Amino acid sequence: MKFNQSVLALLCLVQGAQESLAFAPSKFLSKSVSRQQSKLNVSIGLGPGEEAADVPVEQAAQEPEEIEAPDYELTRDSRLSEFDRECDSWYGNILKADQPSFLGKVSEEALRRINTLPKLERPAKLSIGDKEWTPYVVDVLPESPVLPAYGLEQYGLPIVRRNAEAWRRYDVNGLVGTDYSGSVAGTGTDISLDDAQVEKYTATLKEKRAWIDDDECEGRLVYINGRFAPSLSKLSDIAKNISGDDIADESLIEQLNRLPDGFTDRLAADVPSGETDFLTSMEKLSSPDHNVGAATSQFSINNQQGTACFVAMNSVRAGSVAYVNVPAEEESKPVIIVNAITADGGLENGEEGQGVSIHPRTLVNAGDNSKLSVTNTNVDLDDIESDDATAKFVNGVIQVYVGQDAKVSHSYLEETGGLVTAGVENGTEDDVEGEESPRDIEAKRKALKNTHFEMIDVHVTGDDGCYEGTVMGLGGNGRSRIAVSTTLLRPGTHAGINGFSLAGGAQRTDMRTNIHHIAQGCTSKQAQKNMVGGRATGAFKGRIRVEQSAQQTDSDQLARTILMSDKAKVNAMPSLEIIADDVQCTHGATVSDLSEEELFYLRSRGVDRTTARNMLMYGFVDDISCGIEELLQGHKDDPNSLRNRVIKRLENMVPTGEKELVGGEFQSV
Repeated sequence: MKFNQSVLALLCLVQGAQESLAFAPSKFLSKSVSRQQSKLNVSIGLGPGEEAADVPVEQAAQEPEEIEAPDYELTRDSRLSEFDRECDSWYGNILKADQPSFLGKVSEEALRRINTLPKLERPAKLSIGDKEWTPYVVDVLPESPVLPAYGLEQYGLPIVRRNAEAWRRYDVNGLVGTDYSGSVAGTGTDISLDDAQVEKYTATLKEKRAWIDDDECEGRLVYINGRFAPSLSKLSDIAKNISGDDIADESLIEQLNRLPDGFTDRLAADVPSGETDFLTSMEKLSSPDHNVGAATSQFSINNQQGTACFVAMNSVRAGSVAYVNVPAEEESKPVIIVNAITADGGLENGEEGQGVSIHPRTLVNAGDNSKLSVTNTNVDLDDIESDDATAKFVNGVIQVYVGQDAKVSHSYLEETGGLVTAGVENGTEDDVEGEESPRDIEAKRKALKNTHFEMIDVHVTGDDGCYEGTVMGLGGNGRSRIAVSTTLLRPGTHAGINGFSLAGGAQRTDMRTNIHHIAQGCTSKQAQKNMVGGRATGAFKGRIRVEQSAQQTDSDQLARTILMSDKAKVNAMPSLEIIADDVQCTHGATVSDLSEEELFYLRSRGVDRTTARNMLMYGFVDDISCGIEELLQGHKDDPNSLRNRVIKRLENMVPTGEKELVGGEFQSV
């Protein structure tokens, strides 16, 4: 191959120059390298030039210029939307911070927590050698503003927000859009009844099976619209009603002051960690890499139930407390606590369109080696659709403390709000000419404006303590939300949570559970069942968290839902957070309808369609309802027994007609 002579000469010249440069002294290569200085003080180039080489070492290592911190308070509420401000205003109108409260130091402390805004300050920057250092901390730019977590702009506890994680699946618009600012007349005092009223109310409570006779119970505490009714109650040393003047014991105040979701950082009991150490702080659990941090942080709030602000509101506005205290080494007869609601809610001088808020409160203490069965039941005392019926917001709080080797069986029944309207899932083609459609009837139902919240906060504080809870939400209120939080603080403790939620018509129901394993060798078992029909929307969110200190944990969680209509919706969200490495945990959720094979099996043996359907539906509920206090279940032949009351509500919700295919995925009855 022939090369061009000029090209060959050029190649030889370049090769010679490269060989010469390889052995040349460094002074021939001292030309400054082009470089740029970025705004972040990062040099971009191949190396220092002549200018940089002349800079003294001391000048290059000088401290960065400090930037004066801005006034973060100026931007505290900068991201609030108009609806967020409506939420804050709605909460403040019910709280009535400028009016007298009734629980003494408990109310004062709750009001202080509500009004104490979280500090807006930049967290200290930690180095790898610091004990609290974690690789998950992200440094932010010095000039960026420090904002409070979502919901903490105006109050010291997170307020309900439409887009907050705790309220994402809830009807926040309907909740905040209803005025519940009215107060119950006579709050903080006992209600006086004449003989005729006592006779009438006693008969009503017995008919609704919200009654245990004196000789069969240790105590019966009856509250009407949150006010204690002595003439309907049975008091004892174990079960009593207490008000602000009676709350003087420091341990009692400490228990009533406890807020959920980690806003009371001090654990209810010391948790063993190793041979000599104890855990006492909720914020520091599983630290430094897996702790949720301060309760006011956005990360922590995203994992909360959103109940702290309503528990604090209850402490401010509650008139008295149902107090059950079983001494050590004692086995108690059943105790029943009745929250009876009238149609007008006891509203005091209410304006047109104004609703009323009611704040029942219960505190249960089970001493070491004690045994207790306690029931909270909610019933209507008269016709909820009467002319004087008003919108009601029931904000209930139940606190339970279980001692060493104590066994507590707790039943909770919510049956207020009447029955929902059947047939709302039908379309306009099913409407009968000249008759009002089921959808219009449901829209006019007065109980649809009612809201029922209940927070059940359980702390097992003694070794081998046991809590068994059964929760049944059967009511017809437009919105309901039941949150159960159980904390296992000592080795060998156990918690069983069985729940059932029924939703129909245009209801919005929400069931939330949180089982927190902190101590070693604890067990928990949860079974949640839901039935959703009509055009209702149901939600379940169950959370199990196993801390690093909770080795040898055994926990099971299962949620099952039956959809009884193709227009019904359900959101099932079981979750499991495991920090420990020696555990046995399961969780899951199923959504289905009644089994076609099971219906066919019963009908092929001569059982008519309605009976077969009812048998399957109640069989689905029965393993939950059997956990309710036996004295309140009633005989199966009693038309007002729990079994027959549940069947009546189920029959009211189930669509009529034969089984039809729905969208190729689910089937309706």
